[in-house]
Amino acid sequence: MDQNSKVINCIQNGMASLGIEFGSTRIKAVLIDEKHNPIGIGSYEWKNKLVDEIWTYDEEDIWKGLSGCYMDLAKDVQNQYGITIHKLAGIGFSAMMHGYLPFDEKDNLLVPFRTWRNNMTGEACKKLISLFQYNIPQRWSIAHLYQAILNNEKHVKDICFLTTLAGYVHWKLTGKKVLGIGDASGVFPIDIEKKNYHAKMLKQFDDLIADKGYTWKLEDVLPKVLAAGDNAGYLTEAGAKLMDASGNLEAGIPICPPEGDAGTGMVATNTVAKKTGNVSAGTSVFAMIVLEKELSKVYEELDMVTTPSGDLVAMAHSNNCTTDLNDWIQLFKQSMEAFGVSIDNDKLFEVLYNKALEGDADCGGLLSYCYHSGEHMTGFTEGRPLFVRTPNSQFNLANFMRVHLYTSLGAMKIGLDLLMKQEKVKIDQILGHGGLFKTKTVGQKILAAAAGVPVSVMETAGEGGAWGIAILAAYMAHNEKKESLSKYLNTEVFADSVFDEVKPTIEEIEGFEKFIERYKEGLEIERAAVNHMQ
Repeated sequence: MDQNSKVINCIQNGMASLGIEFGSTRIKAVLIDEKHNPIGIGSYEWKNKLVDEIWTYDEEDIWKGLSGCYMDLAKDVQNQYGITIHKLAGIGFSAMMHGYLPFDEKDNLLVPFRTWRNNMTGEACKKLISLFQYNIPQRWSIAHLYQAILNNEKHVKDICFLTTLAGYVHWKLTGKKVLGIGDASGVFPIDIEKKNYHAKMLKQFDDLIADKGYTWKLEDVLPKVLAAGDNAGYLTEAGAKLMDASGNLEAGIPICPPEGDAGTGMVATNTVAKKTGNVSAGTSVFAMIVLEKELSKVYEELDMVTTPSGDLVAMAHSNNCTTDLNDWIQLFKQSMEAFGVSIDNDKLFEVLYNKALEGDADCGGLLSYCYHSGEHMTGFTEGRPLFVRTPNSQFNLANFMRVHLYTSLGAMKIGLDLLMKQEKVKIDQILGHGGLFKTKTVGQKILAAAAGVPVSVMETAGEGGAWGIAILAAYMAHNEKKESLSKYLNTEVFADSVFDEVKPTIEEIEGFEKFIERYKEGLEIERAAVNHMQ
């Protein structure tokens, strides 16, 4: 039987699994076969809106996006294989984490969806961090809820259910008010031992707001926490119609716990085991490191979340990464065009990135900040892209490119250092993904120097988070051996994957350390630029 026939049989027999992820700018669907290979894709473009100073998406657009994305997938399957999807082994939904979606007793959304992008909960975070002795980022659902309470918003008294975007979609398609533990860890702190919301902190919160006289307790309005592999309900008749207006998709399909995009990224990069991590580097950059134990104290620079199985993860997130670097490369392109030389963008990136490897390990004394926007890791609410050198700096093209690659990881490096130097966290390997690693080897070498550990890139990177949630759906549907998620990924999904590993040299590690000291000492220069350049 040829491969095409195998795929047709897989779909017709209901053995394929589907993952749909609601990203910031695109909703994406990935259909996979029993071997976890993508066999169909669909997508739908959408945009957030700034309404009354709040970043949101229209409720109607959620359902238009879901239906449009599934329709695009169904069309792709029909075009490739000439068949219609009727049944599936499993479905999973994921979305950008955190945010605020409160509902009343009649299931009405009380305020427009407040997304992760809103930085409007600073007062709430400060008070909750002091109360819990646990870091509460501004993006988290509990931060939004408490800020609404502090603001005396009238809707709070009517809350009967509070969830995330992934949880909302799942609820409407299954009737189940649940969340995967990874997504739930962006709602409220998780007790790692009990794999549930932290009971002591739940009580602390209820006591904190007791004088408000609300009829609800926090635990009663939050979704139930489930782990990877759990059954989280079945597609209802109404849910099937929401997804597939044609009516071809059958009800009764099992659905896995809804997850956040951080968790699906860990699955898609096979970094759910302890002492592993991944770094996503593009417009922003963040490292997700799976820990062996709790940290010794609270670090506001580090978000504490979990894997889809409930293992503790430290997230070092930086708002700024490659935007300034890309601007400089476009300037070089304009310079060449001024001389009548035309060059392909990919070739230009390849040449200039590789030129950086010829530079000094410490960038020859050059300094750069890629702060197009504020940077919480270093205490900036605004940013100014900045390049600085002394008369004695080794100013050449190689060092210039190298410093702009280094600085794209500078703020994140500060978070990683808290983990590795202060907390003595052991990391065996980091997997890199995103635009910074598109040029072979270069991004890996820079990250390896920054982290001081080997960095790998998969030769076949799959289809990102939508592929990750499809794998979680398959894990629920096909894990007859009852393997842990980590073992399942290693044996069933990534056993034949090819990884390209780069190890840092002592010279490269020491060079990055010299740069990061210069970077930290120079932050006052960046602060002066923010204060004096409007």
